[in-house]
Amino acid sequence: MPPRALTPVGVALVDKPAGPSSFALVAALRRRTRARTGHAGTLDPFATGLLVLLSGAATRLVPCFVGLDKRYLTDVDLTATTTTGDPEGDVVARRQPPPRAAVDAALAGLRGEVELPIPAASAVKVGGERAYRLARRGVSVEMPLRRMRVHALSAIAYTGEEEAVTSVRLELDVGSGTYVRALAHALGGHCTTLRRTSVGPFEVDEAGPVDDVPLLPVRDALARLPAEALERVSDAVRAGVLALAGSSGADGGAA
Repeated sequence: MPPRALTPVGVALVDKPAGPSSFALVAALRRRTRARTGHAGTLDPFATGLLVLLSGAATRLVPCFVGLDKRYLTDVDLTATTTTGDPEGDVVARRQPPPRAAVDAALAGLRGEVELPIPAASAVKVGGERAYRLARRGVSVEMPLRRMRVHALSAIAYTGEEEAVTSVRLELDVGSGTYVRALAHALGGHCTTLRRTSVGPFEVDEAGPVDDVPLLPVRDALARLPAEALERVSDAVRAGVLALAGSSGADGGAA
Protein backbone atom coordinates (compact mmCIF):
# COMPACT_ATOMS: atom_id res chain seq x y z
CA MET A 1 0.00 0.00 0.00
CA PRO A 2 1.61 3.32 -1.04
CA PRO A 3 1.95 6.05 1.58
CA ARG A 4 -1.12 8.25 1.91
CA ALA A 5 0.16 10.94 4.29
CA LEU A 6 -1.08 14.46 3.60
CA THR A 7 2.20 16.07 4.62
CA PRO A 8 4.68 17.35 3.64
CA VAL A 9 2.67 19.65 1.38
CA GLY A 10 4.37 21.22 -1.63
CA VAL A 11 5.27 21.20 -5.29
CA ALA A 12 8.43 19.53 -6.57
CA LEU A 13 9.97 20.83 -9.80
CA VAL A 14 11.95 17.84 -11.04
CA ASP A 15 14.40 17.79 -13.95
CA LYS A 16 13.76 14.34 -15.41
CA PRO A 17 16.74 12.56 -16.99
CA ALA A 18 16.41 10.32 -20.03
CA GLY A 19 15.67 6.70 -19.20
CA PRO A 20 13.35 6.35 -16.21
CA SER A 21 9.61 6.72 -16.59
CA SER A 22 7.79 9.65 -15.05
CA PHE A 23 6.03 7.22 -12.72
CA ALA A 24 9.41 6.00 -11.44
CA LEU A 25 10.17 9.59 -10.39
CA VAL A 26 6.75 9.93 -8.76
CA ALA A 27 7.57 6.77 -6.78
CA ALA A 28 11.01 8.12 -5.87
CA LEU A 29 9.55 11.32 -4.42
CA ARG A 30 6.93 9.28 -2.55
CA ARG A 31 9.66 7.20 -0.95
CA ARG A 32 11.41 10.40 0.16
CA THR A 33 8.38 12.09 1.64
CA ARG A 34 6.27 9.07 2.68
CA ALA A 35 3.31 11.11 1.43
CA ARG A 36 0.81 10.67 -1.35
CA THR A 37 2.30 12.00 -4.57
CA GLY A 38 0.83 13.05 -7.90
CA HIS A 39 1.92 14.61 -11.18
CA ALA A 40 0.70 17.34 -13.51
CA GLY A 41 1.66 15.61 -16.76
CA THR A 42 4.19 12.95 -17.69
CA LEU A 43 7.11 12.69 -20.09
CA ASP A 44 8.10 9.68 -22.18
CA PRO A 45 11.10 7.69 -20.90
CA PHE A 46 13.42 9.02 -23.65
CA ALA A 47 12.44 12.63 -22.89
CA THR A 48 14.01 14.97 -20.34
CA GLY A 49 13.04 18.15 -18.57
CA LEU A 50 10.47 19.58 -16.25
CA LEU A 51 8.07 17.38 -14.31
CA VAL A 52 5.71 19.09 -11.87
CA LEU A 53 5.05 16.73 -8.95
CA LEU A 54 2.71 17.40 -6.02
CA SER A 55 3.21 16.12 -2.50
CA GLY A 56 0.71 15.40 0.25
CA ALA A 57 -2.49 17.42 0.28
CA ALA A 58 -1.20 19.38 -2.72
CA THR A 59 -2.38 16.42 -4.84
CA ARG A 60 -5.90 17.82 -4.36
CA LEU A 61 -4.75 20.76 -6.51
CA VAL A 62 -3.72 18.71 -9.56
CA PRO A 63 -6.45 20.31 -11.75
CA CYS A 64 -4.80 23.71 -11.19
CA PHE A 65 -1.55 22.48 -12.72
CA VAL A 66 -2.92 20.25 -15.48
CA GLY A 67 -3.83 22.16 -18.62
CA LEU A 68 -1.02 24.72 -18.48
CA ASP A 69 0.84 25.59 -21.68
CA LYS A 70 4.23 23.96 -22.18
CA ARG A 71 7.49 24.71 -23.96
CA TYR A 72 9.75 22.11 -25.56
CA LEU A 73 13.01 21.71 -27.43
CA THR A 74 13.19 18.76 -29.81
CA ASP A 75 15.50 17.40 -32.49
CA VAL A 76 13.62 15.84 -35.41
CA ASP A 77 15.26 13.33 -37.76
CA LEU A 78 13.74 14.13 -41.15
CA THR A 79 14.99 10.98 -42.88
CA ALA A 80 12.83 8.34 -41.17
CA THR A 81 9.52 7.76 -39.40
CA THR A 82 9.13 5.27 -36.55
CA THR A 83 6.24 3.36 -35.01
CA THR A 84 6.32 5.55 -31.91
CA GLY A 85 7.46 8.89 -33.32
CA ASP A 86 10.60 8.69 -31.21
CA PRO A 87 13.89 6.72 -31.11
CA GLU A 88 12.34 3.83 -29.14
CA GLY A 89 10.18 2.65 -32.06
CA ASP A 90 10.95 0.62 -35.15
CA VAL A 91 11.66 2.45 -38.39
CA VAL A 92 8.58 2.43 -40.61
CA ALA A 93 9.92 4.28 -43.64
CA ARG A 94 13.01 6.11 -44.81
CA ARG A 95 13.14 9.04 -47.21
CA GLN A 96 15.57 11.41 -48.83
CA PRO A 97 16.39 14.53 -46.78
CA PRO A 98 14.04 17.35 -47.86
CA PRO A 99 15.18 20.83 -48.95
CA ARG A 100 15.08 23.54 -46.30
CA ALA A 101 12.32 25.41 -48.13
CA ALA A 102 10.08 22.33 -47.89
CA VAL A 103 10.79 22.02 -44.16
CA ASP A 104 9.91 25.66 -43.57
CA ALA A 105 6.70 25.31 -45.57
CA ALA A 106 5.69 22.24 -43.55
CA LEU A 107 6.41 24.08 -40.29
CA ALA A 108 4.16 26.96 -41.38
CA GLY A 109 1.29 24.51 -41.71
CA LEU A 110 1.76 23.27 -38.15
CA ARG A 111 1.31 26.61 -36.40
CA GLY A 112 -1.98 27.52 -34.78
CA GLU A 113 -4.70 24.91 -34.34
CA VAL A 114 -3.89 21.62 -36.06
CA GLU A 115 -5.61 18.25 -36.08
CA LEU A 116 -3.27 15.27 -36.09
CA PRO A 117 -3.42 11.57 -35.18
CA ILE A 118 -2.42 10.76 -31.62
CA PRO A 119 0.83 8.71 -31.56
CA ALA A 120 0.35 4.95 -31.31
CA ALA A 121 2.65 4.82 -28.26
CA SER A 122 0.44 7.15 -26.22
CA ALA A 123 -1.63 6.35 -23.12
CA VAL A 124 -4.90 7.13 -24.91
CA LYS A 125 -7.40 4.27 -24.73
CA VAL A 126 -8.44 2.62 -28.00
CA GLY A 127 -11.22 0.08 -27.66
CA GLY A 128 -10.80 0.15 -23.89
CA GLU A 129 -7.05 -0.53 -23.88
CA ARG A 130 -4.05 1.79 -23.70
CA ALA A 131 -2.66 2.42 -27.16
CA TYR A 132 0.95 1.83 -26.11
CA ARG A 133 0.05 -1.66 -24.88
CA LEU A 134 -1.47 -2.48 -28.24
CA ALA A 135 1.61 -1.09 -30.00
CA ARG A 136 3.93 -3.22 -27.87
CA ARG A 137 2.01 -6.32 -28.98
CA GLY A 138 2.27 -5.26 -32.61
CA VAL A 139 -1.45 -4.56 -32.93
CA SER A 140 -2.07 -1.92 -35.58
CA VAL A 141 -5.01 0.41 -34.88
CA GLU A 142 -6.28 3.62 -36.42
CA MET A 143 -5.47 6.32 -33.91
CA PRO A 144 -8.01 9.06 -33.27
CA LEU A 145 -7.35 12.64 -34.30
CA ARG A 146 -6.76 15.33 -31.71
CA ARG A 147 -7.00 19.08 -32.12
CA MET A 148 -3.75 20.58 -30.85
CA ARG A 149 -2.77 24.20 -30.34
CA VAL A 150 0.73 25.32 -31.36
CA HIS A 151 1.23 28.88 -30.13
CA ALA A 152 4.77 29.20 -31.52
CA LEU A 153 7.04 26.91 -33.54
CA SER A 154 10.55 27.96 -34.51
CA ALA A 155 13.37 26.16 -36.28
CA ILE A 156 16.50 27.17 -34.40
CA ALA A 157 19.02 24.90 -36.13
CA TYR A 158 19.25 22.78 -39.27
CA THR A 159 21.59 19.86 -39.99
CA GLY A 160 22.64 19.01 -43.53
CA GLU A 161 22.65 21.01 -46.73
CA GLU A 162 20.27 23.67 -48.04
CA GLU A 163 18.75 21.12 -50.41
CA ALA A 164 19.05 18.14 -48.07
CA VAL A 165 18.16 18.81 -44.42
CA THR A 166 18.68 15.67 -42.36
CA SER A 167 17.40 17.06 -39.04
CA VAL A 168 15.98 20.20 -37.50
CA ARG A 169 15.94 21.50 -33.92
CA LEU A 170 12.64 23.06 -32.95
CA GLU A 171 11.45 25.22 -30.09
CA LEU A 172 7.71 24.97 -29.43
CA ASP A 173 5.15 26.68 -27.23
CA VAL A 174 2.06 24.48 -27.18
CA GLY A 175 -1.24 24.00 -25.43
CA SER A 176 -1.85 21.11 -23.08
CA GLY A 177 -2.49 17.80 -24.82
CA THR A 178 -0.23 18.54 -27.79
CA TYR A 179 1.94 15.61 -28.85
CA VAL A 180 5.33 16.79 -30.11
CA ARG A 181 5.86 13.35 -31.63
CA ALA A 182 2.74 13.88 -33.76
CA LEU A 183 4.19 17.14 -35.07
CA ALA A 184 7.47 15.38 -35.89
CA HIS A 185 5.57 12.68 -37.76
CA ALA A 186 3.69 15.35 -39.71
CA LEU A 187 7.08 16.68 -40.83
CA GLY A 188 7.93 13.21 -42.15
CA GLY A 189 10.34 12.33 -39.33
CA HIS A 190 10.60 11.42 -35.66
CA CYS A 191 11.87 12.99 -32.45
CA THR A 192 15.38 11.93 -31.46
CA THR A 193 15.46 14.19 -28.38
CA LEU A 194 12.72 15.95 -26.45
CA ARG A 195 13.17 18.33 -23.54
CA ARG A 196 10.37 20.14 -21.70
CA THR A 197 11.68 23.52 -20.62
CA SER A 198 8.58 25.01 -19.00
CA VAL A 199 5.13 24.20 -17.67
CA GLY A 200 3.06 27.36 -17.34
CA PRO A 201 5.07 29.76 -15.15
CA PHE A 202 7.51 27.09 -13.97
CA GLU A 203 10.90 26.74 -15.69
CA VAL A 204 13.28 23.80 -15.87
CA ASP A 205 16.06 26.09 -14.62
CA GLU A 206 14.29 25.98 -11.23
CA ALA A 207 14.19 22.18 -11.20
CA GLY A 208 16.56 19.62 -9.74
CA PRO A 209 17.08 15.85 -9.30
CA VAL A 210 14.19 14.04 -7.66
CA ASP A 211 16.42 12.75 -4.86
CA ASP A 212 17.12 16.15 -3.35
CA VAL A 213 14.91 18.80 -4.97
CA PRO A 214 13.19 20.92 -2.28
CA LEU A 215 9.43 21.34 -2.17
CA LEU A 216 8.14 24.69 -3.34
CA PRO A 217 5.60 26.06 -0.83
CA VAL A 218 2.16 25.43 -2.26
CA ARG A 219 1.08 29.00 -1.49
CA ASP A 220 3.96 30.33 -3.60
CA ALA A 221 3.17 27.92 -6.42
CA LEU A 222 -0.50 28.89 -6.51
CA ALA A 223 0.40 32.58 -6.52
CA ARG A 224 2.17 32.08 -9.85
CA LEU A 225 -0.79 30.48 -11.62
CA PRO A 226 -3.29 32.37 -13.79
CA ALA A 227 -6.78 32.91 -12.41
CA GLU A 228 -8.36 30.43 -14.82
CA ALA A 229 -6.09 27.67 -13.50
CA LEU A 230 -6.98 28.41 -9.88
CA GLU A 231 -10.67 28.21 -10.73
CA ARG A 232 -10.33 24.54 -11.66
CA VAL A 233 -10.68 23.67 -7.96
CA SER A 234 -13.03 25.25 -5.46
CA ASP A 235 -12.04 27.99 -3.03
CA ALA A 236 -12.80 25.56 -0.21
CA VAL A 237 -10.38 22.94 -1.51
CA ARG A 238 -7.59 25.48 -1.97
CA ALA A 239 -8.21 26.93 1.47
CA GLY A 240 -8.16 23.48 3.03
CA VAL A 241 -4.83 22.59 1.44
CA LEU A 242 -3.28 25.90 2.52
CA ALA A 243 -4.60 25.49 6.04
CA LEU A 244 -3.15 22.00 6.32
CA ALA A 245 0.18 23.17 4.96
CA GLY A 246 0.30 26.03 7.45
CA SER A 247 -0.82 24.06 10.49
CA SER A 248 1.59 21.21 9.85
CA GLY A 249 4.57 23.44 9.17
CA ALA A 250 5.18 21.19 6.18
CA ASP A 251 4.50 23.66 3.40
CA GLY A 252 7.62 23.43 1.29
CA GLY A 253 9.45 21.31 3.82
CA ALA A 254 12.11 18.89 2.67
CA ALA A 255 11.77 15.18 3.27
